[in-house]
Amino acid sequence: MTFSIVLLSIFFAVMIGIGVWGMKKTVSLNDFFLGGRSIGPWVSALAYGTTYFSAVAFIGFAGKLGWVFGLHTMWIVAGNALFGAFAAWMVLGRRTRIMTQNLDVMTMPEFLQERYQGKYTKMFSAVVIFVFLLPYSASVFKGLGHLFEANFHISYDVALLIMIGITGIYLVLGGYFAITLIDFIQGLIMIIGSLAMVSVFVSKGGGITEIIGNITEGYNQHMPADKRPPMLLLAGLVFMTSFGTWGLPQMVQKFYAVKNEKVIPKAAVATFFFALVIGFAAYFTGTTSHVFMDKLPLVNGTPAFDRIVPQLLTGYLPQGLMALILLLVLSASMSTLSSLVLVSSSSIAVDLYKGHVNTEVSTENSVAMMRFLSALFIIISFFIARYEFAIIITLMSLSWGAVAGTFMAAYLYGLYWKRATLTGAACGMVTGLVTSITLFYVLGPANSPIASSIAMIIPFFIIPAVSFFTNPPEKELIDQAFKGI
Repeated sequence: MTFSIVLLSIFFAVMIGIGVWGMKKTVSLNDFFLGGRSIGPWVSALAYGTTYFSAVAFIGFAGKLGWVFGLHTMWIVAGNALFGAFAAWMVLGRRTRIMTQNLDVMTMPEFLQERYQGKYTKMFSAVVIFVFLLPYSASVFKGLGHLFEANFHISYDVALLIMIGITGIYLVLGGYFAITLIDFIQGLIMIIGSLAMVSVFVSKGGGITEIIGNITEGYNQHMPADKRPPMLLLAGLVFMTSFGTWGLPQMVQKFYAVKNEKVIPKAAVATFFFALVIGFAAYFTGTTSHVFMDKLPLVNGTPAFDRIVPQLLTGYLPQGLMALILLLVLSASMSTLSSLVLVSSSSIAVDLYKGHVNTEVSTENSVAMMRFLSALFIIISFFIARYEFAIIITLMSLSWGAVAGTFMAAYLYGLYWKRATLTGAACGMVTGLVTSITLFYVLGPANSPIASSIAMIIPFFIIPAVSFFTNPPEKELIDQAFKGI
């Protein structure tokens, strides 16, 4: 444990140092939010990848899904790498970079307002982002809290406070400059840690062939056919976690900030391999629960899926490697948190306050407000995680469904279809949000990935149906938006 504490202390010191460095480079709101649109391919790729994977994947998703689906979770790995990473860059990257610069926008709500010329589109979008990314952020804190609780034998509350303090310091100080550099370092840690973690579990399981056989055998024992969830749920998970990233503001932001379009193919390939390695490591580790555990951990007689991976890691990894895995999960989670917090605080500081309340606010005050709101968002996330309102996977599904259901179709049509109208986009956004929330409660939390997937798909039919019966956008707007595409 001493080695873990020393390693984590060094890690935290480096993070804080980078935050202080980033503060010196952060002059304008563009610097704080987009790093001056000067980010290269490798840093961009790791920034995207580390935002994609967090304690939600390693602790929540990997544990529960590895137990209930066994090796079928490899479909999620394939979907995330191919569609969530590679295809997202290739389909969205270039057009997003060009169009956001043509329209002079920095955020998803700004893009939707300028692309569709909707006065209240930005306000609606900003509220959705701030409200529904809170559960996502809380789910990340929740996963970290359980891991630190299991490893250091400290209370869940203390673990949460440590995470909040460190994340808040480097983000509030440094903004996007600090985030991207830290993401690069954290991405390297994640790759090394993931490969080492899988190697240990494979070795302890008798080799790759034997452990796969044992996983299959254990899965058949622990999850007989009559208790297994339907494959439709797995399909919903693959779709939600792969295509959902196409409509999440914290992911799309990475495309805004790249140096130029030449960066995109390199970043796409790098992100694909990063997602493949990290996704496989997370979900494969979850499936090994069928080899190294006889039964599910319980809390008050209820299965505690969020504790599966923490118990696996603390029970089977040597101390030195456990310290590295702590850094792995911490790195993944802090990068995700920083992106979530940055996007959410911008929804208030840039999209609501600067966009509607005080359009003449100075640059210094805008940056100061971003820092204040970043801190506030982290504090609210803490309280959601502290009172453990839902298991990680449920919090995650609610957030992804609501946010991606609201934005994904309107964003894609905005990039590719000149005939998409304001009324069509507005109807699609409202339909996606309402569908997500309604189905979440109608189908129940257990089927939340299916609800989220449906909410993402329906707006793709609503927007063109409404757009064909409403007046097309002004030619001048379309010419400006699509210039150079």
